[in-house]
Amino acid sequence: MLSPGLFLANVTRRLAERLAAGLVVLWVSVTLTFLALQVVPGDPVKIIAGPGAVLTPDAIAELRRQFGLDQTVPERYLHYLLALVHGSLGISYESQQPVTGLILGQLGSSAALTLAALAVAWVVAIAVILLTAARPPLLEGTGRAFEVLTASLPDFWVGLLLVTIFAFTLHWFPSIGHGLRGLILPALALGLPLAGFLGQITRQSFADAMNQPFALSVRARGASEARLRLRHALRHALLPGIALSNWAIGWLIGGSVAMEQIFARRGLGTLILAAVERRDFPVIMGSVVLIALIYVVVNIVTDVLTVWIDPAQRQAQAQS
Repeated sequence: MLSPGLFLANVTRRLAERLAAGLVVLWVSVTLTFLALQVVPGDPVKIIAGPGAVLTPDAIAELRRQFGLDQTVPERYLHYLLALVHGSLGISYESQQPVTGLILGQLGSSAALTLAALAVAWVVAIAVILLTAARPPLLEGTGRAFEVLTASLPDFWVGLLLVTIFAFTLHWFPSIGHGLRGLILPALALGLPLAGFLGQITRQSFADAMNQPFALSVRARGASEARLRLRHALRHALLPGIALSNWAIGWLIGGSVAMEQIFARRGLGTLILAAVERRDFPVIMGSVVLIALIYVVVNIVTDVLTVWIDPAQRQAQAQS
């Protein structure tokens, strides 16, 4: 067994490798998006000037110079990468405000919705697994049916159903709102379908863990069935779901666009949708950078959680 210092060095090396791979992913995402936007029809100068604006040739030339549109595509690409390294995401064509400020102004609402939905999904998935997995056939079948049903529900349909029942009919929750009560319905609408997927992924792992030798050993020591399920089997069952956290975060970010429209919430999804409709290229690029960065961070965090949760992973790190 290696010393704690050497183990920490191995973990640090692995994280550095993940970070390097993440930077490559970030660069590829930025490059492909930048190239794709070059072939999108529409003159950025018209977006900058606003609808109905009549500009002289000198004014058009000045706008092109001010926003770097007089440069060649390679020059604009290198200029964007250089600005990105210095922390600048450019200036919005439409509002002519820094893209960073526009994104940060919407990020809090989107982050709250995404994290709340992820928490709902995991709480529901874990509760169903603990209550029904590796149980008698009736309970097992009930749990599987619940997971299949929730996983097959479109999130926007769940959102419309929830707002109709709990906001318009029962008046328990607001249909529009940015506080805690206004977060409950959209978080449920996003979290319930995801809970079905997570439950399906973790159920078999949980059943396998309940049949492992360590489970027999825990029972032989006199531990209760609840302790075996909660403290031992669940740890192993969570690993497949944690490994898919990147996909889950991406799914939630995509679903948040519909939830923000249904519940009239501000957020990153609404900002991206408006930027695409108005051809506001700097906002689209900045949003891609942020989403790619989120993927990189989540990938690193899930890697750390996997090593922390799974003793076998820790042992592999110690021996690598």
